[in-house]
Amino acid sequence: MRRIIQRLIAAIVLSIGIVAAAVGTSYGQDKVVRIGYQKYGKLVLLKSKGTLEPKLAADGYKVVWTEFPSGPPLLEALNVGAIDFGNTGEAPPIFAQAAGAPIQYVAYEPPAPKGEAILVPKDSPLKSVAELKGKKVALNKGSNVHYLLVKALEKAGVKYSEIEPVFLAPADARAAFERGAVDAWVIWDPFQAAAEAATGARTLADGTGIVANYQFYFSSKKFLEANPKIVDAVLAELSSVDDWAKGDIHAVAEQLAPAIGLSVPVVEVALKRQSYGIKPITDTVIADQQQVADAFFALNLIPKSIKISDVARKPGS
Repeated sequence: MRRIIQRLIAAIVLSIGIVAAAVGTSYGQDKVVRIGYQKYGKLVLLKSKGTLEPKLAADGYKVVWTEFPSGPPLLEALNVGAIDFGNTGEAPPIFAQAAGAPIQYVAYEPPAPKGEAILVPKDSPLKSVAELKGKKVALNKGSNVHYLLVKALEKAGVKYSEIEPVFLAPADARAAFERGAVDAWVIWDPFQAAAEAATGARTLADGTGIVANYQFYFSSKKFLEANPKIVDAVLAELSSVDDWAKGDIHAVAEQLAPAIGLSVPVVEVALKRQSYGIKPITDTVIADQQQVADAFFALNLIPKSIKISDVARKPGS
């Protein structure tokens, strides 16, 4: 696992260094909130609406946005101090905490189990998860779908060691999937909806009855301790965007589609499988997340046992 983490750091350290240098050059000693976001989700909506900047300007803060391709590099950026706030699914923070990253869970979105799935080509002979035994399965290592694969195999009576995981980022996995280099692909929305629409990919299983598929919001421990009111302000604006999105999914799809390069109908499908409501971390959510951590430790996917409660924001902090 140490070697895996080192390779991950090596792969992104140059881009992080550039981002950090750019922030320092642009803003000098100004107070800055550096937010990491992915191409899809509530944070990219907040960025596009532009409502956070004037809110934080009143407190003397500027906002700097940095896009990441997935959750693991986003949390590594938080680990090395290149960003202060961001969001990912349930699996990336497990790997980050096990590697010693100073993350703090500050909020979550309710379960969205249909927002990730194990896909096979439309003409694949595979009809069940049990038939993945001995097959090549593409996935983004350390992402939410990693846990979906682990639990779906377990439910089907297949050991994780009995499949051949092929670790690829979404774009590379899509290419491998389309040319038949892998037998199945475990992926999340909107990539999931896009593949279904473009290739007719079939679902062997989504998260329903298997995993929750939470989305979490994080701050670095240092930033949260120094700026709790700013973290609360970001979460308040996220809640406002969330309320708008829940009430007008078509309008949200129209706004997101050009930015992420997908059609409005595809984005709309993905949004309907998403959950809504930005909520404070609860004991129940911590317990659910602990199950993810324990599963990864049992499979030797993380180097040590961890306690989620150690890095969850306490009420009133």
